[in-house]
Amino acid sequence: MTNSEVGYQTDGGRWTLVFVRDLRHSPESVWAALTDPAQLGEWSPYTADRDLGTVGETTLTMLDDGPGISAGMSEFVSRAEPPTLLEYTWGGDRLRWELAALGSGTRLTLRHTLKERRWMPEVAAGWHLCFNVAEHLLDGYPVGPIRGKKARDHGWEGLREIYARQLETVEEHCLKAV
Repeated sequence: MTNSEVGYQTDGGRWTLVFVRDLRHSPESVWAALTDPAQLGEWSPYTADRDLGTVGETTLTMLDDGPGISAGMSEFVSRAEPPTLLEYTWGGDRLRWELAALGSGTRLTLRHTLKERRWMPEVAAGWHLCFNVAEHLLDGYPVGPIRGKKARDHGWEGLREIYARQLETVEEHCLKAV
């Protein structure tokens, strides 16, 4: 696969997918890809109406490879500490992006809090593809976004199955430790 790690945490009936990816780019470059609407729209499943690098209201608009763009969702950036921490809501979920310098690169940790555990493998597979595209963008060789129906042609279903097994293994390990 790649240099990704996946796990989860649970708290108060919500589930947090923890997705860690080492990138060969500086925290400042990764921060720009996470916050600049022009870059965000090149690799993520949504775009923003403004730079996400400051606290406040924003509109995130889901993008797909279909005929159009869906309506924007009113969201809120609750934390923006360049270039180490970004946190905002997205469709009832909470996304927390943590960036740590790692040699000449960045360890990116995404904590995606969901309402239901069953969505974690799907979400992990989607972010996996998004991060692959983001790396190409950061390398200076954009490949264009892979989202929606197009993701199925790029191995999304296989990734979903792999992450479902990994998350199940993590759960079994945690239960044995209790």
